[in-house]
Amino acid sequence: MKSARSAALVGVLLIASPELAAAQGIPLPQPAPRSRNQPARPPASMQTDAAGRPIPVRPGESVPYDGSQSQRALADRVSNYLSSLQTLIGDFVQIGPDGGRSVGKFYIQKPGRVRFEYDPPSPIDVIADGSSVVVRDRNLATQDLYPLSQTPLRYLLAEQIDLARDTNLVALSQDNTFITVTIEERQILVGTHRLVLMFGAKDTQLRQWTVTDPQGYETTVAVYNLDVAHRPDPSLFIINYGLRFQ
Repeated sequence: MKSARSAALVGVLLIASPELAAAQGIPLPQPAPRSRNQPARPPASMQTDAAGRPIPVRPGESVPYDGSQSQRALADRVSNYLSSLQTLIGDFVQIGPDGGRSVGKFYIQKPGRVRFEYDPPSPIDVIADGSSVVVRDRNLATQDLYPLSQTPLRYLLAEQIDLARDTNLVALSQDNTFITVTIEERQILVGTHRLVLMFGAKDTQLRQWTVTDPQGYETTVAVYNLDVAHRPDPSLFIINYGLRFQ
């Protein structure tokens, strides 16, 4: 049986999380989802906790994407930023669907490679090698394997991306603090999954993302201390396919 921590990570990684998790035998957390009728709070500047880590914020009211010249220009700005990133190292704070909080460090090397290392007491590492993603339990020496193509990570790890062309871009807005991008994937049998990416309004720097499954369960990851100058060690992205799979 896979851990509840793995289940929270599935909420971050997998667009088809409930069905794919069920197929893999992963128990999903069952908190009461936030009402879809609850008014969204306006975005605010990210505050920090006592350790200097950012406190994730709830996205503000989204503006439907209509392909207007101003929205296309904003989409191009975010697309150019994402496409310009070839390496990225930083720290993260994750809030799971059950309200659980985890912290750690992440490494990105495009195309397709990422590693999330969760600080103790979590024993979890998440590794993508360009084709697959594994959620690895360091204590149990086991791992869960998923195709990278079925995770929202592919948008962050693509070498080049045009949000208006390559995604189902449904909303795009900017205020004094954030640029907020909303992407949806609709499946007849599964429902609608939503990915909300938030960038700094002034520097277009990635700030956080939120994944919402069809039941309304949300997982948010805020990132900080971003470093684009140093290249991660390639060994960080090696998946040990000889390790036992659950």
